[in-house]
Amino acid sequence: MRFEPSSRLPRLPGNDCRPEKPSDARSDGFEGGCISLIVLLIEIPVAFLLGLTSVIRGWGRGDEQAVAPAMDWVPILWLGGFTLAVLVIAVIFLYSAHPCAGAVQLLVAAIALLFTIAAWYGQYERAHPPQPPTRAGMPQTPRTM
Repeated sequence: MRFEPSSRLPRLPGNDCRPEKPSDARSDGFEGGCISLIVLLIEIPVAFLLGLTSVIRGWGRGDEQAVAPAMDWVPILWLGGFTLAVLVIAVIFLYSAHPCAGAVQLLVAAIALLFTIAAWYGQYERAHPPQPPTRAGMPQTPRTM
């Protein structure tokens, strides 16, 4: 008769003593890729509509105004909200053990942040046009030849 010490130890339910798959295993890459693709297919039309509405809003403006117009915060806030929503989705994916989908969402959030900063810079430049250069200390008289 052989002595087997492991046969007398009680087994934990649900673990089945299989070392190939731990109980806290992360999900596979295929599932994360599919989730990422589905979310991207939702985000792309939303981003397209945000860009389209921002362009349409700018068509009715007159460029020959005497004073500089105020900054238009609507496209900046829309793009900022979209960026924040994508960032929240990325954090949820990373927290729920989908690192591939979370990484893709972080990349999309970074791209959306670049567009938000570009929209802010464009509005800032429109609201604060550069001043014409003047010579310091020189009177503005026309030159005669």
